[in-house]
Amino acid sequence: MKSPLLSLPGAVPAEGRDEGVAAHYGDLFREQRALAGGTGFVDLSHRGVVTVTGGDRLNWLHLLITQHVSELPAGRATEALILTAHGHVEHAMYLVDDGETVWMHVEPGTQGDLIAYLESMKFFYRVETADRTDDFAVVHLPAGSIAEVPEGVAVRETSYGRDLFLPRGDLESYAETHGPAIGILAYEALRVEAHRPRLGFETDHRTIPHELGWIGSAVHLQKGCYRGQETVARVQNLGKPPRRLVFLHLDGSEVLLPGPGTPVRLAADGEEGRQLGFITTSARHHELGPIALALVKRNVPVDAELLVGNTAAAQEVVVEP
Repeated sequence: MKSPLLSLPGAVPAEGRDEGVAAHYGDLFREQRALAGGTGFVDLSHRGVVTVTGGDRLNWLHLLITQHVSELPAGRATEALILTAHGHVEHAMYLVDDGETVWMHVEPGTQGDLIAYLESMKFFYRVETADRTDDFAVVHLPAGSIAEVPEGVAVRETSYGRDLFLPRGDLESYAETHGPAIGILAYEALRVEAHRPRLGFETDHRTIPHELGWIGSAVHLQKGCYRGQETVARVQNLGKPPRRLVFLHLDGSEVLLPGPGTPVRLAADGEEGRQLGFITTSARHHELGPIALALVKRNVPVDAELLVGNTAAAQEVVVEP
């Protein structure tokens, strides 16, 4: 879905999974500084919006997702996953209940498959699911923003900002009064800095939640009764995940950022050494320079100097080995 805000001055369209919104509006680092300082907004209107209504909505979702939501207070934001039967991550949802409706936003283009799964699990429960992507646009206000939220708009308030489920028809008028508009690249750079994983970026077909630090934030360990729960419990109690997420400081002398999938090796082994992982997301940060998230084998020493393609990298632990 193409955002009308791509018509704003300086807007450069994003590519790949974030196609449909602006990558930036002409000054990437200025936009990052504004976002980090609590001003402006990010157009996330390409993300899918799904609602669940009905008197059984929280109890029903509680049985299907990795998060404890049966007693979720109205207005409290949370996040959750849906796993395969083998415990691999299939969907990631960012949700809030407003007292009558559960609102969630998901990765662009994944809402159809999510709703198909939810519909298949309705049985006798009093619930209704709906794809509201055509009607509502997600807008992100950074932490510290003093921007007013329009009356009647559902809001997810988190430590890193507020996600608004804004009527899509109000998006242009909202931009006129709540600017500056900030592109997705600035949002992504701050996401990487904060070590927040993203479905389809940090995940692949065999990702389990433990590898990305989703235990606690998106996976509640004191509940069962959801698909894939056996794998979560087994790894938590008896083993370790095969891979772990790391944060990388990249050598700033390189002109190009390493793309997703770029091999990660031990610097001591050189460019012909054994591949120990791969880049998931890279970004240019207004203070830290080039940074990245990567998945590496669990047994890679936490103090090892790494090589990303031909670029030197120093790692910070995100998930303990």
